[in-house]
Amino acid sequence: MVNPQATTTNERSRDILVRALRSEVDLELAKTRRRGHAATLAREAAQSGVDLVVTLGGDGTVNEVVNGLMTVEGDASARPALGVVPGGSTNVFARALGLPKDWAEGTGVILEALRDRRTRTIGLGRADDRYFTFCAGLGLDASVIRRVERARQRGRVSTPTLYLRSTVAQYFLGTDRREPAITLERPDQPPETDLATAIVQNTAPWTYLGDRAVNPNPSASFDLGLDVMAMRVLHVPSTTRTIAQILSRQPRPRGRQVLRLHDLDAFTLRATRPLAFQLDGDYLGERDKVDFASAPAALRVVC
Repeated sequence: MVNPQATTTNERSRDILVRALRSEVDLELAKTRRRGHAATLAREAAQSGVDLVVTLGGDGTVNEVVNGLMTVEGDASARPALGVVPGGSTNVFARALGLPKDWAEGTGVILEALRDRRTRTIGLGRADDRYFTFCAGLGLDASVIRRVERARQRGRVSTPTLYLRSTVAQYFLGTDRREPAITLERPDQPPETDLATAIVQNTAPWTYLGDRAVNPNPSASFDLGLDVMAMRVLHVPSTTRTIAQILSRQPRPRGRQVLRLHDLDAFTLRATRPLAFQLDGDYLGERDKVDFASAPAALRVVC
């Protein structure tokens, strides 16, 4: 399944990829035409009984395909395996699986895994009725993604510099830092109130800044439940300190203004006003309530 808009490949490289995969499997090529189309194609492929779905695209394409595959009831063995060739600007999911960020090298790893019949079963996260592979966010990080997507619609190229500038602009000009709006609720636990922003991870890292992994929850894992890092306030001194901790070579965000929770099965984020919401790096609008749950051992991946 190919996203023709994948930012790091062209038609020639996609043809090379297709020929390489056809040397190992009976391959049918499908190109996405619009947002949401990859989910439809993946659902149809899963229902037709295929054994493997390979994506060429970024994390948004992967997320759609995963949601299409997850429409098949049963455990991971009832669904097609997923192979991911990195073709976007960041490719967090592929890199979190240990795949090279270069599409050609990633294809080589997948071909080797297919020859060895090698797969790995991973857990997913679920936010309301949608699955995610590596991260979700309510608040500041989602607002930054919204700002970046708008810049890309105006023709800007997705780069670490664009994300940094968007983060600074959103923090100082676009965020209400005076009134924390989020409450985190867990079964049989007292609520965590007055949170300013929340990041949810299904694995580590949360994202990449160029080649540097960004790790608010370094213990997050595909093999465990969900991890959360929330900030109680967004004051300049505490926010600067937390960002420095996240970007350090041994990240362990901590302090009175930081909440970290590890290996959660389920929880709910509520907000007193609608806040920006993202899944796997895609802005999905504003929400004032999101129910999260871990989906263990949900999907087989070729890696």
